[in-house]
Amino acid sequence: MNHCVTFGEIMLRLSTPGFDRFTQASSFHACYGGAEANVAVSLSGYGLPVSFVSRVPQNDLGEVAIKTLRAHGVDTQFIQRGGERLGIYFLETGASARSSKVLYDRAHSGMATITPETVDWDRIFTGASWFHWTGITPALSESAMLTMKIALEAATRHQLTISVDLNYRNKLWKWGKPPEEVMQDLVSHCDIIIGNEEDALQVFGIHPKGVDVHSGHLDASAYESVGIQMMERFPRCKRVVSTLRGSISASHNSWSAVLWNGTTLLHGPTYQITPIIDRVGGGDSFVGGLIYGLLTYNGDEQKALDFGVAASCLKHTISGDFNLVTVEEVTKLLSGDQSGRVSR
Repeated sequence: MNHCVTFGEIMLRLSTPGFDRFTQASSFHACYGGAEANVAVSLSGYGLPVSFVSRVPQNDLGEVAIKTLRAHGVDTQFIQRGGERLGIYFLETGASARSSKVLYDRAHSGMATITPETVDWDRIFTGASWFHWTGITPALSESAMLTMKIALEAATRHQLTISVDLNYRNKLWKWGKPPEEVMQDLVSHCDIIIGNEEDALQVFGIHPKGVDVHSGHLDASAYESVGIQMMERFPRCKRVVSTLRGSISASHNSWSAVLWNGTTLLHGPTYQITPIIDRVGGGDSFVGGLIYGLLTYNGDEQKALDFGVAASCLKHTISGDFNLVTVEEVTKLLSGDQSGRVSR
């Protein structure tokens, strides 16, 4: 069985009601999420066994976060209890020409203070086949970065497929070393590198030629240059994947992705998503769909890419971080049914 492992921070998400601004809000809607947890929930929802590795405080919020993951079928046995607090992020959902806004409150969280010697990666990776992480984890703190480094060395030793979503977050890289210096070593362990044009540019100075990401229209073929440059820098990498988001407005995005396998640039379907209910977790839902596809479609990269794009399209219609869709719903969209008719 294809057992997956993800490693990162789960947080409390507090969102303003509807499309209210922070200055208008007198209450917040609470749920839980975080990049690597979101991927784990997606994979579990598709029927794959998945373990989530993290650290949360030993208090009620930490326990609710764990119970939320368990409710979605995620194995939580490797989540540590400890640290001062659970990380929080606040979300103000944008509309039309007004962008969404995220504020982080996660300093000194349980995950930010995790240490390498507390995690038994050899035990965690026994029987596993896939390890996924994101650039958010090493951005949290030096100790989280060092724990990430040990995890990657162990995953390599156990011959797991390793994927990374670069997930550049400028607001998080504050502990000392610049992201390019840190990520160069960590990403060198990876078989699959996932990101978007901003991730590749901000982390490694790599950008697609002739692309204006603010125009609302993206030339997918230009991303072949990103794949070539990534593989030159990281010889272990076998696939470079770029998500393509055309931001017509905060309420209307085009959405697709491309995959470079060293010889061919594969194009996923393009969807016009309007109105967007919640785009947070959209990239994570794509990663979950892509991993599922690569594990279950016998290495068929085109089918896996298409599944990831369609799964993420559906996530934009669901509030909260998690992509709560089934394989059947994704397959239905892939068949061309975008009617949204009531299923009776």
